[in-house]
Amino acid sequence: MQISPSILSADFANLESELAAIANADWAHVDVMDNHFVPNLTLGLPIVESLLKVTPIPIDCHLMIDDPDRWGPGYAEAGAGSVTFHVEAASDPVRLARDIRAAGARAAFALKPGTPFEPYADLLAEVDMVLVMTVEPGFGGQSFMADQMPKVRQVREAVRRHGGEVWIQVDGGVSARTIEQCADAGADVFVAGSAVYGAASAAAAIDHLRDLVSRH
Repeated sequence: MQISPSILSADFANLESELAAIANADWAHVDVMDNHFVPNLTLGLPIVESLLKVTPIPIDCHLMIDDPDRWGPGYAEAGAGSVTFHVEAASDPVRLARDIRAAGARAAFALKPGTPFEPYADLLAEVDMVLVMTVEPGFGGQSFMADQMPKVRQVREAVRRHGGEVWIQVDGGVSARTIEQCADAGADVFVAGSAVYGAASAAAAIDHLRDLVSRH
């Protein structure tokens, strides 16, 4: 069970110290948004390159961008530990996943709430993780969508049938109140933004979230 706090909820003026505050997490989740695929603009490769110089933990890049086929491998080449692209935006997800892996990162694909998993089940052979969005991508602080838990279960069952080790990540509205639902459904990597950075102690919030799912 891994915790990946989203810096989307961090203080962007102090990202080095905000990364230090989550040093006990497994990953730092970095949302890359282009104001095209989603209606928000955050940061891109130059900022990620800077974060990689100071982060105490691996960076988990979530690309909410158009044309990830072109841009995705660059994040892996820069040193990101994991790069997630959206299947809704990828032209050739198999080639993209292979390019990301070839550049040294774990490859993952993401599904928006309205995107079914079945058409992409064959991609399990090409990736290391599947991200099931539990909010509409684009903004932090949204309410958790419990109706995505059947999709998480579906992905978990497909992973069991497929074999191998493919992680299942959830992102959106994950908190102490919702994280156990996600673990029960089969998720094992949890992105939490405001639940971590909105707490009095980010490190303590991470420990609490980990404790809640450690027995699942």
